[in-house]
Amino acid sequence: MKKRFQWLGLIVITLIGVLAFRSPAIAQTPRHFTDLTFPPLPEVTVPQYERYQLDNGMVVYLMEDRSLPLVSGTAMIRTGGRLESGEKVGLADITGTVLRSGGTEKHPSNVLNQLLEQRAALVETSIDLNAGTASFSALSEDLETVFNLFAEVLRSPAFENQRVELAKVQEKGAIARRNDDPDDIASREFRKLVYGDNSPYARTVEYSTLANIDRQDLIDFYRTYVRPDQIILGIVGDFDSQSMKALINKTFGDWKNPATATKIVTPSATQKNLQGVFVVNQPQLTQSSVLLGHLGGRLDSPDYPALTVLNEILSGFGGRLFNEVRSRQGLAYSVYGIWNSRYDYPGLFIAGGQTRTDATVPFIKAILGEIERLRNQPVSAKELEDAKNAILNSFVFKFEKPAQNLSRLMTYEYYGYPQDFIFRYQQAVKGVTIADIQRVAQQYLQPNQIVTLVVGNEQEIQPPLSSLGTTVKTVDVTITQL
Repeated sequence: MKKRFQWLGLIVITLIGVLAFRSPAIAQTPRHFTDLTFPPLPEVTVPQYERYQLDNGMVVYLMEDRSLPLVSGTAMIRTGGRLESGEKVGLADITGTVLRSGGTEKHPSNVLNQLLEQRAALVETSIDLNAGTASFSALSEDLETVFNLFAEVLRSPAFENQRVELAKVQEKGAIARRNDDPDDIASREFRKLVYGDNSPYARTVEYSTLANIDRQDLIDFYRTYVRPDQIILGIVGDFDSQSMKALINKTFGDWKNPATATKIVTPSATQKNLQGVFVVNQPQLTQSSVLLGHLGGRLDSPDYPALTVLNEILSGFGGRLFNEVRSRQGLAYSVYGIWNSRYDYPGLFIAGGQTRTDATVPFIKAILGEIERLRNQPVSAKELEDAKNAILNSFVFKFEKPAQNLSRLMTYEYYGYPQDFIFRYQQAVKGVTIADIQRVAQQYLQPNQIVTLVVGNEQEIQPPLSSLGTTVKTVDVTITQL
């Protein structure tokens, strides 16, 4: 036994010696990032789903996902703030809020809140500019209970009067605070300058329009637009499709449409001011928020893929605005340019950012200079390749979760787009050429239509805004009291 331990000790000492005197491993010489190679990205695909329609016209999408014991769903409602009258701006937003907060005919708001909180579940509603939504989220084991409450909110809201008044008070608070942030001022007033003050795409809630809204207005708005033939319902998560269909039929199958059909006409959009320099004078500011641009386009334009590549060249990380205006000239805290298309009305082309007060005019000229350079000089092959790769490589992030895919499918149906729109767009981006970029730059970027808005200390802007070669008009953002 003693010999065995001696041999073991000798072996251990020998191993330690070998390890101690062994030559260190030589690390692989790091390669420059341009020498690295990567396999091609896998093809992105849409998870399996089912689409069908109830007899009352409600469209349903189902997408099973058993990864977690959760179920969520969203109902898209064909409505929106752009459909409300100019005398009652804010009606759609308040209706969307109180649809949920105001309780149901069976469950007052406090009881409804308690039932959901006990199950760590959510039921939420809202109406934005272009659509209304009602959504729920629940554990799989609570699906039937929560889904029934969700259906109540959609089918039989109570619109409790105190909740209506609370929502109006909250809107009044938002009006009172709306001039606190210069970037918010710039965004709001720029839309008005391009679309026009009275456009459904730019008008704002005022104390006077809130005063015109009462509980009956919410009920009338709800009855006009929240009906099964104007709803697309999508559900994703841990459920059995056949059982889910039975639950949907039980809760929504007997929901009748009103006798009068709802005619929804999408408001048009045109540009009000075709040129001009405008200022919101804010003497307390030490920097300027600048926006310039004009009316944009729609997502279904055949030139949209080329415009998104142009957008990446102009404004992507390492794009021309970042490199030239921010990095080389040092004129901006932030700078960007966005060709912002919409599904069913023209969006906006917006460029701008934030700069110090004394750099305001050079900042504007630098952005305009980059727009002109895009119009008049072909982009380089490397710029084109980098921009296309940035767009195409980001596609994988659009398919990370089943809920993303379901939301996209519902949105395409809502606006009448083909279900494979994103894949058509992907292929079109691959085919964009240098000639395409210059063509769309010359066709769509229009210097003679650019509206420029500055929110800042006008007296301290040197050289003055008038040096841009046009009369400077003041925009009054005073909040009108009742």
